[in-house]
Amino acid sequence: MLPFLRKTLPFLTAALFVIAAYDAWLFYSRWRDGREAQRWSHAEEAREARQTVDMLGGGQLKILNFYANPGAIRRGDHANICYGVYGAKSVRIEPPVEELHPAVAHCVQVSPSSSTEYKLVAQDGAGHTASEHFTLQVAP
Repeated sequence: MLPFLRKTLPFLTAALFVIAAYDAWLFYSRWRDGREAQRWSHAEEAREARQTVDMLGGGQLKILNFYANPGAIRRGDHANICYGVYGAKSVRIEPPVEELHPAVAHCVQVSPSSSTEYKLVAQDGAGHTASEHFTLQVAP
């Protein structure tokens, strides 16, 4: 039995070495592919984040929307005034309706007794101002 082992031992050692090298390559390639997929995923998230920031105004002060829902009411009824701003440090509606805060989407309820023009004024920290207005029609 000893001569058989002496003849086959080098071949078994070589086979085990080849198998171990193949396993090592297999684990390494899977690890490398996983890292590449993770890098691609992070790059895609960064691209989507840049796209979102660009849609919102690219870091500049921007009024995204300002409207009433419904756009016309009867005296005594309520309407929602909705606004969205980006890059603002402060916002206000004239005539004042309540204390407001900068938001991408926010609504406040109003009940004017006559048709009223509302104006949204947004300011950023650098002193820039943006404004928009509309008239909420009130029927008797």
